[in-house]
Amino acid sequence: MSELHDRHRVVLPDWLALYYEDPLEITHGEGRHVWDAEGNKYLDFFGGILTTMTAHALPEVTKAVSEQAGRIIHSSTLYLNRPMVELAERIAHVSGIPDARVFFTTSGTEANDTALLLATTHRRSNTVLAMRNSYHGRSFSAVGITGNRGWSPTSLSPLQTLYVHGGVRGRGPFAALDDDAFIEACVADLKDLLGHTRAPAALIAEPIQGVGGFTSPPDGLYGAFREVLDAHGILWIADEVQTGWGRTGEHFWGWQAHAQNGPPDIVTFAKGIGNGMSVGGVVARSEIMNCLDANSISTFGGTQVTMAAGLANLSYLLEHDLQGNARRVGGLLIERLRAVAAQDPGVREVRGRGLMIGVELTRPGTGLADPGRAAAVLEAARAGGLLIGKGGGHDTSALRIAPPLSLTVAEAEEGAAILESALRGTQ
Repeated sequence: MSELHDRHRVVLPDWLALYYEDPLEITHGEGRHVWDAEGNKYLDFFGGILTTMTAHALPEVTKAVSEQAGRIIHSSTLYLNRPMVELAERIAHVSGIPDARVFFTTSGTEANDTALLLATTHRRSNTVLAMRNSYHGRSFSAVGITGNRGWSPTSLSPLQTLYVHGGVRGRGPFAALDDDAFIEACVADLKDLLGHTRAPAALIAEPIQGVGGFTSPPDGLYGAFREVLDAHGILWIADEVQTGWGRTGEHFWGWQAHAQNGPPDIVTFAKGIGNGMSVGGVVARSEIMNCLDANSISTFGGTQVTMAAGLANLSYLLEHDLQGNARRVGGLLIERLRAVAAQDPGVREVRGRGLMIGVELTRPGTGLADPGRAAAVLEAARAGGLLIGKGGGHDTSALRIAPPLSLTVAEAEEGAAILESALRGTQ
């Protein structure tokens, strides 16, 4: 055990999870690689939990941060803030929401917290619909709507939460149905649920469930839900903390795979937009965003230095078509991993889109989760020079693969080869 790990255990909470039996201290990064305190180099396929979206030490972002820090770092939202206005204008434009307003926070948790405040205030209801297997953050309200037992330390909540079917395609009571029948069954379940309760404020849903193991419904499910929600005046909140900014390749936002009945009422975002800087936020139609009748500010949301990072990062992403790169390189990586999985009876499924890929592990012949092997693969991949993540919900365990969106074909092949070796070595 390292000296730093000893110090960590003395002053930080026991529940603050660390990867690896011998936890890793990352000291610096460049491009798609990071180095640890012992000088070991790793190909990074997790990006600080999908947060280093474009690249480590991206010159355009570091230059923008440095220049802004040399002028002023922070003033709060009590003063006009040019970088905040400029980034809000760009995000409103790309959001797909008409007459959009943007509020900046410091994290995805706080963004979802704000969205819940807006929805419940606008609708005058404290009931919320959420998806089974979901994760929305670690604040009191976000924990209360999270449908993943492993990340929900209390049942106490300021909200009444009702959980809906559909976030997981390959498990649950509707798994055996084809896609159209699956959507039909989930919609029927939603309609039945709404017949037993007063109309909730909103449905909050991740287009692809992140912590839950990169699971998702068939395209069009949330669009079909939207038709039912609209009939009851219920808002749709798309939690894009992990899926936004082109990571899925096919779409800029995850909700666009479900857009047949229009955009969400509220979109939350965080993680990748700051490329490691602490940026989150909410986009909503003006009548929803403006519904609060009391003062509200954010001390650190929208601070100048993080807004400068977000502007530079978003510009780089759009100018270099990283969404297209995620589609092309991610598609190759998924097919490469599916070829590996075909030779491994312990891999139940390789799923995802773009550079958001899940590899679900089970005990061969049982369909039961194999968290021990997931941990072993994580260790073996690290030993081979690759960092990946893991996740899963009820009776599932999955490897989570989400490299920076500038990943090259050669790096994708290198990472796939290391992961193949790690899987073979843990069978």
